[in-house]
Amino acid sequence: MHQIIIIGSGPAGLTAGIYAARAGLEPVLFASSVEPGGELMNTTDVENFPGFPEGIQGPELMEKIQAQAERFGTEVRYEDVTGLELDGEVKRVTTSDGTVYEARTVVFATGSAYRKLGLADEDRLSGHGVSWCATCDGFFFREKTIAVVGGGDSAMEEATFLTRFADKVYVIHRRDELKASKIMQQRAFDNEKIEFIWNAEVAGIRGDDSVTGVTLRDTSDGSERELAIEGLFVAIGNDPRTHLIHGQLELTADGTIAVDGRSSRTSAAGVFAAGDVVDPSYRQAVTAAASGTVAALDAEHHLAALASEPVGVGAPVGG
Repeated sequence: MHQIIIIGSGPAGLTAGIYAARAGLEPVLFASSVEPGGELMNTTDVENFPGFPEGIQGPELMEKIQAQAERFGTEVRYEDVTGLELDGEVKRVTTSDGTVYEARTVVFATGSAYRKLGLADEDRLSGHGVSWCATCDGFFFREKTIAVVGGGDSAMEEATFLTRFADKVYVIHRRDELKASKIMQQRAFDNEKIEFIWNAEVAGIRGDDSVTGVTLRDTSDGSERELAIEGLFVAIGNDPRTHLIHGQLELTADGTIAVDGRSSRTSAAGVFAAGDVVDPSYRQAVTAAASGTVAALDAEHHLAALASEPVGVGAPVGG
C-alpha cells in the first residue's frame, strides 16, 4: 500500500513528487511510456521560469525537475495508467500491463493534449506534413514553405522557431488580432520570414502522400481560396487529459477537474488534481509547479488526518 501515487510527469506532477518525497511519503509517480515530461518536452526556449535568467530549454528544465524529485526519493515509473478506482479509502491504479497499485491518496496531474482542427485529412497526413510540435518536426521542413494555425503564445513561438528551418512561414488566424502576449507578437511581426493571414480558417488539407496545400475559408464572407504549403503546424490550444476520470470526478464547464477553491481537493476524498488539468486560464509551467506543491501539501494533510482518526472510525487500511 502506497501513501501517495502521482499520475503525470510534467511540472505539476514532478513538483508534487518533490514535496511528497521531502515529507517522507515515498511517492510513486507514473510517467507516460511514450510522452514523459509533459508539454515542456516539446518547447524550445523557456524564458519565464524563475531561476533561469538566460532561459533554458524545455527538455533540460524537465530533466532538472525530475532529477530533483528523484533525489528526494520519488520513484518514477515509465508506465501508462489505463484505469482508476477512486471511490473508497483505498484508491486503485491499473497500468497497461494489468498491474494494480493501491494508495491512500492520488494526485492527478495529467496535463493537456494538443487540440486538433477536426478535418478529415488531419490524422491521415499526420507525420506527412501535419504536425502539432515544431521542436519535434521543424528540422524536416528546411527551405520549405509552411503554415502555423493559431493566434496565441504557442502559435507565435512555433512560427518563430520554424523560421530557423523554413524559407516562409504563414500564420493563419481566424481573427484580425492575436491573443498572444505583446512580446511574442512583436517577435513574430519583426521576423521577415513570417507573413500573417488574417480572418481565415483552414477548411481542408490537400495532399495524397504529403501536404501540398490547404483550403482557406474567409471568416468574414465565407469565400475560399487555396494556399500552397508543404507543412501545416496546428497550435490552437489544448484540452485537459481527463478521460481516465470521467464519471468519477466532477468537472467544470471548461472540462477541467473541479477543485475546492484554491486547494487541489477534488470531489473524491483523497484525490487531488494539479496543473493544466485544473487550469483553463493560465497554463504556465510555473503555475503548474505551484499547483503541484498545493496538491502534495493537501495530500500530506489528508494522510495526517487519517492517521489521527480513532481505529474503527475511518482508520487507514493496513498494507
